Amino acid sequence: MNWEYRYTVLSLCMLAFFVTYFARLAISPAVPFIVADFEISNTAIGVALSGMWLAYGVSQFPSGILADRYGERRVILVAVGGTTAMSVLLAATPAFPAFVVAAVVLGLVAGLHYAVATTLLSRTFDDLGTAVGLHSVGGPLAGLIAPVAAAWVSVRYGWRPAVALSTLVGIPIFVLFVRYVEPTEPRRPDQPMRERLHLGALAELLSRPAILFSLAIATVGTYAVQGLMSFLPTFLVDFHAYSPGAAGVVFSAFFVVRTGGQVAVGRLSDRFGRDPAIGIAMLAGALGMIGFVTVSGAGRLAVSVLLVGFGSSFFSAVDPRFMDALGEAERGAGFGLVRTVYTVIGSAGSVGVGVAADLFGWGAAFGTLAVLFGGGFVLIAGNTLLGGYLSARRESRRSRR
Repeated sequence: MNWEYRYTVLSLCMLAFFVTYFARLAISPAVPFIVADFEISNTAIGVALSGMWLAYGVSQFPSGILADRYGERRVILVAVGGTTAMSVLLAATPAFPAFVVAAVVLGLVAGLHYAVATTLLSRTFDDLGTAVGLHSVGGPLAGLIAPVAAAWVSVRYGWRPAVALSTLVGIPIFVLFVRYVEPTEPRRPDQPMRERLHLGALAELLSRPAILFSLAIATVGTYAVQGLMSFLPTFLVDFHAYSPGAAGVVFSAFFVVRTGGQVAVGRLSDRFGRDPAIGIAMLAGALGMIGFVTVSGAGRLAVSVLLVGFGSSFFSAVDPRFMDALGEAERGAGFGLVRTVYTVIGSAGSVGVGVAADLFGWGAAFGTLAVLFGGGFVLIAGNTLLGGYLSARRESRRSRR
């Protein structure tokens, strides 16, 4: 009975992540129609989308605090229900300023899910890497389905129904979560929230060697993945002269690989350790990015997609590495804090790659991503050579003593 319930929680957390990811990705294919309808520039719509993704990163930290006070189940329900509701409001906005506000609020409520769901899974699973990997599958699945569905609906019915598509999955998944996930006891129900925002305590947590080391790896990796996801189709069209349709197929293949990669990296981290799994992923990402820039031909490109898709799945080992370094009582707010830090900083990958492409060309822009993946591998290799001094598990044992 306990085994069945654990996997019910895991499945519904994965579906909840699918909803929050789907709602954000459904906007991008509708951008040309939104620009034409509101008669705005691409820069203006870019500001709106950047605000949404920044808000998504910022809300990770308060999500952990809210979960500690009210329980993970309530916060996840707010994330799923709020994301669904904001998708409808976004589709109904009469003017562009209202669209910007709705997009930012959509990012805020969607960002409440991931850190809290990971904390909930840490309560239920010993093999946390595998659980996080399976949970993270919701994102690539949304990446595979949402752009295609939203593009088709935009062409046939307009951008507003396309943006509201997430309601078709959001409402039933919200109902299933209410029905099958039991209420969770909050970890710190009576502690005033202002105490959780004490700057000294936050600085102490972020300054721990294992946390700081994990943050460095997560930040460079997030920057690389964000830049890759923002511009891979454009890179294939402009640098390799692919047609937009072929570039879209390659982009979908990337998400297919990530779907399996999330699970594989998580399982590797449980069986062989967090650092070996992260190192393998980072090395694969570096080799794949080099392949994108230097090779041509369908077969070689397919190998690059496999490598980069696997490399971009390093989160399934990095996030459990953070959990290993955090005490059970501090996992809610603590994990939310580190997620905010590396997500917000890493979100600059979109801007960075765009600027590098404008100034130096696509080869140099994607070459920088190879360097970042390679840097993550070097950090992991260096820690291994030092005997795992910055091991998350070792740091956790020291803090308990």
